[in-house]
Amino acid sequence: MQAQVGLIMGSKSDWPTMEHAADMLDKLGVPYETRVVSAHRTPDLLFDYAKSASERGLKVIIAGAGGAAHLPGMVASQTSLPVLGVPVQSKALNGLDSLLSIVQMPGGIAVGTLAIGKAGATNAGLLAAQIIGTFDDTVRQAVETFRAQQTQTVLDNPDPKAS
Repeated sequence: MQAQVGLIMGSKSDWPTMEHAADMLDKLGVPYETRVVSAHRTPDLLFDYAKSASERGLKVIIAGAGGAAHLPGMVASQTSLPVLGVPVQSKALNGLDSLLSIVQMPGGIAVGTLAIGKAGATNAGLLAAQIIGTFDDTVRQAVETFRAQQTQTVLDNPDPKAS
């Protein structure tokens, strides 16, 4: 099945965070591709990837990056597809540097920025599926089923002391 989501990261070391986006996309049945695309080390690859994304069938791009975290914004500058930025937790400032870099985009270059780390990557996968679900009823139903299961899990386990 053709990828609908591009799941990219600035470095292979970002995979332990970004795999949570992949897990969510797998759970919801959304086909995706994964690539390491560095804004600083492979800028020509970044531009080629972003510029060709739509013609290759992608509908959403999830871009994870740490530290200076230029990847999501640079990708967004080269495509009209929705770009979801995931700040990867860094050693220097615990991911705050990544978050601030991604969220502070100039007006006219939109990047939907998620939380730092695992929660952000998980929600990026979910949000990408929700976007795909606006035109794909199968994915929309998978999202609705996932949400109903989450709700039922809480309702079935109301006592935090019970094991």
